Formats: sequence, structure tokens, C-alpha cells
Amino acid sequence: MGRHTGQDGHRPLRTAALTSFLALGAVGALTAAGLLTAHPPRHPDRPSSDTVALAVPATAAPAPTPPPSPSPSPSPAADPAPQTSPGTPLGVTTTAPDDAESRRVGALFSGPVAPGHHFCTASVIDSPGRNLILTAAHCLSTASGTTFVPGYRDGRAPYGSWQVTKIYTADGWRNSGDPDEDFAILAVAPRDGRQIEDAVGGNPIGTHASWTALTRLYGYPANAELPLLCTNTTTRQDTYQRRIDCPAFPGGTSGGPFVDTATGEVIGVIGGYQQGGDTADTSYSAAFDHTIAELLAEAS
Repeated sequence: MGRHTGQDGHRPLRTAALTSFLALGAVGALTAAGLLTAHPPRHPDRPSSDTVALAVPATAAPAPTPPPSPSPSPSPAADPAPQTSPGTPLGVTTTAPDDAESRRVGALFSGPVAPGHHFCTASVIDSPGRNLILTAAHCLSTASGTTFVPGYRDGRAPYGSWQVTKIYTADGWRNSGDPDEDFAILAVAPRDGRQIEDAVGGNPIGTHASWTALTRLYGYPANAELPLLCTNTTTRQDTYQRRIDCPAFPGGTSGGPFVDTATGEVIGVIGGYQQGGDTADTSYSAAFDHTIAELLAEAS
């Protein structure tokens, strides 16, 4: 099973991605890798303590200058990051508010930017080139014709549609579809002379988060046109898998970010074990450690 619908509108088989290939003119097919087991493979070179080791310090870049816009609303990149109030109900799924953080989350499209054409979720991450987004590795069968729309709502693309140009995946995913490395960094082309992080900002990747971090989970259901949001405390599913209990995150939410409420860092994406979960009420993520830090360095 899984938590995505695939670029053709159907849930594909378990797949393994190519690393760092050009989207334009590329036909990169993912290879089938079989069923997942209840205990994902272990990696002796990775940390196994209750706190994932910090591989590369992740610090947020200064907020970019807000772009000129005819819209009366303030620039999303200039808005302060949302804070979770003490009264926020945990484990309750609602429509995400339109704020600075949710605008960095968007839907992946194959085909027109219109209802029914988005198949997974992604989010903008902070990087030196200001041109990277993050999703689950199992989401993409090809980058050709794939676009990302941050802040997508009700068929509208308020911050534009951005063409995916490259896909970066870790060796374990590329070679064997390892669920412990079910994450992908995508490069997107500039638009009107600007990079995507200049338009909406980007969240840093965190590789040191506690297994029991209070987290905001985002995702775009394939059959809906508004993003979902749920806040809850994560737990440890297995050696390299994070779990969160949030109801009603169905197909299409794969790749949705786990955002640490204390730091604003992305500490996971819906994917990993069971490609994100066989039920809509529990989601998983591969643990973020030195492997994703090295992938970010490669993509930057």
C-alpha cells in the first residue's frame, strides 16, 4: 500500500529512483522493489540512539526581501513563522491556515495545474541556491513534466508553478528502494528571474530532532484542493523510522513535511515504512540524519 497516487493518477508499485538526473528530455523510470517488511533494514554506520545525530548544522537563511505584488496581503516570506499555542488540540486534522509556513508547502503536478492533477506533496527547503524542494522518493517516476505549486489552494497557484529539473536520491533508495532513505530533494528552475525560496521562503532541514518532537504535519490529499494540517508528538517506529498519529491523511499526502514546532525545521516527510502508512490515520517518515544532510550538500 502507500500514501500517494502517482503521476498518472494511480498508485504505482514500490519504486527506486535515479539520482541527480536532468528532467528535460529524461525518461527516468523507477524500478520495482517489492513489499516492505515490518522491520526495515538496519544500517550499522548510522546512529541508533534516541536522538538522531547532527550531521551538518542547518541554519535558516535571513528572510528574503518581499517581492512586489499587487496583492493586498503581506509577502509570505516576510511573515513570522507560526507558533503552536498551548491550546492547540493534538491529533486533530483540519485545513491548514494560509500563513508563511503553509505557503512553503505545495502540491506536485503532472499536467495542468488544476483539480485532479496533483499526486504528491512537497515543501521548499532552505539551501544556498534557494532552488530546492523536498518530497518522498517514492513519489516520482520521472521529473519530466513535473511541476511544483507552493501554497496551492482551490485550483489557484498564488506563487506560481515551478518546473522540476533534477531529482536527488540517496544510494540506498536508488539501489534497493530502502524505506529508510525514502526522501528526495528536487531542484526547480527559476521563474521570472527569481528562485522559489525568494518567493515563499524555505524551512531548514533538521537532523538532530528528538524522536518525541512536537510536530506539524502537512499534506495535500489527491482528491481535495486544500492542504491538511495536524499537530502531534512523534514517536519512534523502528531504528530509522519516525511515526505520527494524525487522522485522515489519505493518498496524495506522501512527501508532506513534518515541521518541528520548536525550531521550524523539517524533520521528516510522509513516506518510509509502508510508503508512509497503510492507514490514513498514522504516517511515517524515514529518520533524517547524516544521509539527508549529505544529499542536501550534493544538491546545493
